[in-house]
Amino acid sequence: MKIITISREFGSGGRELGKRLSDEMKFDYYDREIIEAVSKNTGMKEEYILKTLENHGWRNIPLTFRHSFAGAASMQHTQTSFLLEQKRIIEGIAKLGKDCIIVGRNADVLLRDYHPLNLFVCADMQARINRCMERAPESENLSVRELERRIKNIDRVRARIRDILSDSRWGDPHNYHLTLNTTEWDIEKMVPAVVSCINCWFGGDR
Repeated sequence: MKIITISREFGSGGRELGKRLSDEMKFDYYDREIIEAVSKNTGMKEEYILKTLENHGWRNIPLTFRHSFAGAASMQHTQTSFLLEQKRIIEGIAKLGKDCIIVGRNADVLLRDYHPLNLFVCADMQARINRCMERAPESENLSVRELERRIKNIDRVRARIRDILSDSRWGDPHNYHLTLNTTEWDIEKMVPAVVSCINCWFGGDR
């Protein structure tokens, strides 16, 4: 079984990279599917789950939580239940024993015992803003400044949740096997090079 996890800065194209790698390598792909499963298991709407997991209440949660989920009482109950359900689903995916790619959700730390290949995708701020603007729905009319603020806020939440779950820092290149900067790359053209690295990793040529 081969597991690839993709952590990413918001707007860097990590989701697109994961989907393209999945299509190229014929691996199962999990991203929004995880939230769909949390929704099904909890009876809550996906939009509410995403909003709850991405809000800023995490900054008030003590970092002692990382040592044991027994400390969940210190957290806001809804956040706790969604985080635990998400953890169960990700662990369940790994137990299926199939080759897969999991985007986000701290799968790299949750599945550490499965020895996944962990990727981190980043890009400079202007490239991320451009990508978000290109893919934004017509109803979304954020200014560049507002979009930059949103990008930074989402990244701060991701980093904070990582701090809560693990003593390894989100985005620190030492915590990933491969870091990819998409600033000047067309992601479709990047895929063959990444596939080559993946095959070397799982083939033992490292």
